[in-house]
Amino acid sequence: MAEMTNAFQMAQQQFDEVAEQLNLDPDVREILRWPTREFRFQVPVRMDRGGIRTFQGFRVQHSDVRGPSKGGIRFHSSETIDTVRALAMWMTWKCAVVDIPLGGGKGGVVVDPATLTPAEKERLCRGWVGQIYRNIGPRQDVPAPDVGTTPQMMGWMMDEYSKLVGEYSPGVITGKPLGGGGSLGRTEATGFGVIYTLREAMKHLKLDSTKTRAAFQGFGNVSQYAAIGYHRFLGGTVVCVSYWDRDDRTSYTVSKQDGIDPVFLQSITDQYGSINKDQARQAGYQIESADAWIEKDVDVLVPAALEGQINEQSVQKVSAKVKIVAEGANGPTTPEADEVLKKNGVFVIPDFLCNAGGVTVSYFEGVQNDMNYYWPKVEVFEKLDQKMTSAFNSVLELSEGEHVYMRDAAYMVAIGRVVKAMELRGWI
Repeated sequence: MAEMTNAFQMAQQQFDEVAEQLNLDPDVREILRWPTREFRFQVPVRMDRGGIRTFQGFRVQHSDVRGPSKGGIRFHSSETIDTVRALAMWMTWKCAVVDIPLGGGKGGVVVDPATLTPAEKERLCRGWVGQIYRNIGPRQDVPAPDVGTTPQMMGWMMDEYSKLVGEYSPGVITGKPLGGGGSLGRTEATGFGVIYTLREAMKHLKLDSTKTRAAFQGFGNVSQYAAIGYHRFLGGTVVCVSYWDRDDRTSYTVSKQDGIDPVFLQSITDQYGSINKDQARQAGYQIESADAWIEKDVDVLVPAALEGQINEQSVQKVSAKVKIVAEGANGPTTPEADEVLKKNGVFVIPDFLCNAGGVTVSYFEGVQNDMNYYWPKVEVFEKLDQKMTSAFNSVLELSEGEHVYMRDAAYMVAIGRVVKAMELRGWI
């Protein structure tokens, strides 16, 4: 893959194009182009073998006009302040497009978590909270898991915050383990949310989902449950998934012409989304190159890995058969690739609509924490389906009515809601 566009420049470019179409006031535009607050700090951690290693940490709060900032914490070796800025900005639009009363935030640590022992990870999590706890909280900024972080790590962070403020505060973090303030359904939420919006897109395009085939990029939490949901709820065939191999430090695509079994692949995948390729081969799966997923003759592409994966170069490999791109990842398609997809008539379900299931159930988790009353899983999924379906239809209606691209329509809905909140609060 070619080097991706700077994520924050990409986020600003997408925003600027829609702000132009909306004739947004230049002063309002300038407020929303930049984060409200940014924090950069060092997190010293005592390592198991002795010595102290210092990690670079971030927290960016893009907007809190509609409610507390909300967004995950990434532990990734290539994390940068610009990636975190972009993701925080996209979180603002994501919360607004599904109409939940939260703003946008994001956090990160420059680290490959697979290189740390469990004890080192715990000390890093608690150290991160120690540096930022005065600026997060249930009514201020609510972190959550993201790439490289887990429910257990959120449990440690919540515990550290509770100790520092002197009271049990489960609502400071979402995506916590069950039994530790977590919500049923949170694990599946983002992936299943992708499938709820994909189902609605197929209805709109009059496609029989049982006759469709899909290729997935990535096999972390989002892609796993999206693939399971696609097979289980829509009756479609999953042709392949790509994944990052931790041992080889490279990516591969695992495929089977007659369809893969995502539940089986999940059973031979570690917590970082790395599939055991020897076991996959023994089960009759083919191991292909990293880019093979994007070249498949399928009806649906689901990029569910990192930013900028469908770019000016890779979009040329997309099959003419592809009808839908469902963006499970944040920012997987660059503006240059968008133009190609638009020209080719591909229906794109934009990231901050498509993958908003996670933050929606995170919101539900916070509500349950406040009530100290927890819902059964079926109720969580019913509420999630209703939220995602309503959000999809509001964006589709604007897209059809104004004859604009789905990404632009999603931005228009989200930005409109944020600007309205700014007006109601007297900010503008």
